[in-house]
Amino acid sequence: MRRTLAIAALLFSATAQAETPRDFLTRFEKEAGGAASAERGGRFFNSKQGGEWSCASCHTERPTQTGRHAKTDKAITPLAPAANAERFTDAAKVDKWFRRNCNDTANRLCSAQEKADVMAWLLALK
Repeated sequence: MRRTLAIAALLFSATAQAETPRDFLTRFEKEAGGAASAERGGRFFNSKQGGEWSCASCHTERPTQTGRHAKTDKAITPLAPAANAERFTDAAKVDKWFRRNCNDTANRLCSAQEKADVMAWLLALK
């Protein structure tokens, strides 16, 4: 019995950690209490939100391409999941980078609606 419970716990924890970009979209929509808008997400991504940079300042207007950090000039792998399968697969990284990048671009944390909209737009890119 113990062995069965241990195996079930391992399988559940591995499954719980395996996330997809669509899982994040669903999470952010639930937190926002409404559906995401890819159109709104694209506008948010490409516009300055209160800081001196927009998301596109580093990730380019087409985040299916390699970007460059606006301050350090360090290369940034494509942000869009269609161009980079590793993006939006780890909750700790997603939360960390949304927190950092929203503070850099908007001088505040992004709302769940803004995150959902940006995710919807990124998922629409091919």
